[in-house]
Amino acid sequence: MSSSFDALPFRPADILLPQDCDLSRWSVVACDQYTSQPEYWQRVEEYVGLSPSSLRLILPESCLDGPSVETDIMEVNNTMTRYLRSGVFRTLPQALIYVERTLHSGKVRRGVVGMIDLEQYDYEPGSPALIRATEGTVLSRIPPRVAVRKNAPIELPHVMLLCDDREQTVIEPLAGAKGTMEPLYDFELMEQGGHLRGWLLGEKEQERLAAALSALADPAAFHAKYATGGQAVMLFAVGDGNHSLATAKECYERQKRLTSPEQWPNLKARYALVELVNLHDASLEFEPIHRVVFGVDPEELLAALLRYYPGAHMGPGEGHSLSFVHQNGAGVVTVPSPTHQLPVGTLQAFLDEYVLSQNCSVDYIHGDDVTRELGAKRGNIGFLLPAMGKEELFPTVIHDGVLPRKTFSMGEAHDKRFYLEARKIR
Repeated sequence: MSSSFDALPFRPADILLPQDCDLSRWSVVACDQYTSQPEYWQRVEEYVGLSPSSLRLILPESCLDGPSVETDIMEVNNTMTRYLRSGVFRTLPQALIYVERTLHSGKVRRGVVGMIDLEQYDYEPGSPALIRATEGTVLSRIPPRVAVRKNAPIELPHVMLLCDDREQTVIEPLAGAKGTMEPLYDFELMEQGGHLRGWLLGEKEQERLAAALSALADPAAFHAKYATGGQAVMLFAVGDGNHSLATAKECYERQKRLTSPEQWPNLKARYALVELVNLHDASLEFEPIHRVVFGVDPEELLAALLRYYPGAHMGPGEGHSLSFVHQNGAGVVTVPSPTHQLPVGTLQAFLDEYVLSQNCSVDYIHGDDVTRELGAKRGNIGFLLPAMGKEELFPTVIHDGVLPRKTFSMGEAHDKRFYLEARKIR
């Protein structure tokens, strides 16, 4: 690896790419999508069939509470080992991959696949780490994911890391260098996923990228940009995959407890594969993540919401407006003089307590139409939330700490990262 990356938390990796297979069947969407739509995963299952596929190397989040989860995890790990032994992968040593993803809308999202040093990442609120979480981490969601990862020989990333590069100095120049880089893949993604192309960065492109990241990480430039008054530099924010990266961190910390400190730099688990994307990429749009509550009487829940916030009332007004839909109609609850910065924080504070006291559950839904459809079913209620401006992300995390969990999503579910690249972690 070039010494240019020594001081950076993002660097080249030994990347595994599938070979001699149909990549359209290999590549499937992030495992935390379509959790309330099992028909989606059934269609994927039918499309993949017996072909080699990343579908066999992941466990959709909807299966984590299934009756056969332990058997499912064992099968995933066995398939990883079988794919490694049978030559399904080829290795790109010390590689960075420039990616262009043409979304279903026609817009192109650009990124670079590499690995991060988990020693320089922390999901705790108020952390001074170079890589920080953007939302509150739900600790109860980590153990099931650790169960999937702890014995896995490889990882497949759906983490998207963001840099605040308004001047477009890091990733965008690679678009002009495609003619000098080796093409790696070019194929259609399933289920309205769009099109994916990738190129291998050469030594010159790697050096240029490292220099651009080093400039972003310069403390003087950082303090001037965010008026931080000497706070620790935050170079990257986790855009998608907060809990996936927190799981990788936990697995690494477990290995550290079993090894001597001098071995830590060489632990494969110390690193995690991610895709780096510029927050200011023109294709990147922040979408709200809505809530659907299952197994409730909607009217009783709304009455509880009004009691929870004294002064809250039905109908529009000044304050945070919480739009809802259920079987008998739709409306708005307004919470005046809110103490939370964002409407999602106002709603989530109530839901966290309500779910603990009731026999019900909450799911986090991408897309207005799906939320309305699920919310309108008997025994459900859906809440539709506004989107936050993406320019608010870095200043908010730097000055105020993490956002409420599931505050935003980077695009619709079919625009989420699809699995393709892999990396050995054992």
